[in-house]
Amino acid sequence: MANRRASLTDLAKALNLSASTISRALSDHEDVSEATKARVRQLADELNYQPNQLAAALRRGRSNTLGVLVPHITGHFFPQVVHGIATEASKAGFNVMICQSNEDVKQERKNIDLLMNAQVEGILVSLANTTKDFSHFEAVRKQNLPLVFFDRVVEDFGGSNVSAVVLDDYQGAYQVVAHLIEQGCTRIAHFTGPLHLNIHKNRHQGYLDALQAHGIPVDERLTALCPMNQQGGQQAMEKLLKLPQPPDAIFSSNDLAAVGAMQTVKAHGLRVPHDMAIAGFSNEVFTTLTEPMLTSVDQHCEQMGKTAVRLLQKMLKSPAENHETPPPIILKPDLLVRESSMRKQAPVA
Repeated sequence: MANRRASLTDLAKALNLSASTISRALSDHEDVSEATKARVRQLADELNYQPNQLAAALRRGRSNTLGVLVPHITGHFFPQVVHGIATEASKAGFNVMICQSNEDVKQERKNIDLLMNAQVEGILVSLANTTKDFSHFEAVRKQNLPLVFFDRVVEDFGGSNVSAVVLDDYQGAYQVVAHLIEQGCTRIAHFTGPLHLNIHKNRHQGYLDALQAHGIPVDERLTALCPMNQQGGQQAMEKLLKLPQPPDAIFSSNDLAAVGAMQTVKAHGLRVPHDMAIAGFSNEVFTTLTEPMLTSVDQHCEQMGKTAVRLLQKMLKSPAENHETPPPIILKPDLLVRESSMRKQAPVA
């Protein structure tokens, strides 16, 4: 027993009592004598007995636990979203169970099964970038378990128990490209991830519409589908610099790829922003540590997490079968202009 957690059964065997009597004694039930309660409490202290709160909650018909599924917990964005979720969930008396898909749809499916088997009271999900088939969410919908997508969402996946919290990615991208055009840039390249994901699709559309609105023709050679990481940005930048007419600005769908582009530009002896203006998306912590500091879009990640929990709470309080689909919540982006894109103010060597 010393090598494992003591259980109600252990206490019951040691005292020759039923497990139900032990449970009632620990709960100070009036049906149990004071002498028996004292014996039970003494042994519980000696064995360092800790009640299984999850099992007790399930017996009451509630787990008091929310399931959270994210692609990864690296970088700044998802850890901050999870922090917001955990903070707001704790305020509401919930625990959180966090799973990672590691950008793998197979692992995402397994995690959904795991969370449902753990009888969580609701699930908050951001999709893996390999997810194109959403059938594993059907079981969640059919059980009327509240399901809130955030950031990376399933579009056109309705249900009275399904909603979402997203950033206005389109508007964030539009603002970035309009800013670059105001700085005098006319050949603006765009680094994007998989376009089946709502975040990249909407940011790409914002890029295209901003160009069109300012009378700049779209050159498809300036759109680079690449891994949204530092190496992906480096490789995409290398290819773009080999064009007969290289770009004079980069708008990347995330900050890591933007930093990769910045490193490649500098390696070629070019200056940021005078020769190449660069802007990212997400406002990672390192964006203020680069030289020059990186222009980016603040996604309000902690606010997104807190908002997702509040939305799920509303869904829990309102029986799904009696209500229409809760409308998605769209957060406003904030463009943070820094030196990497301030081309008009860049010193000429």
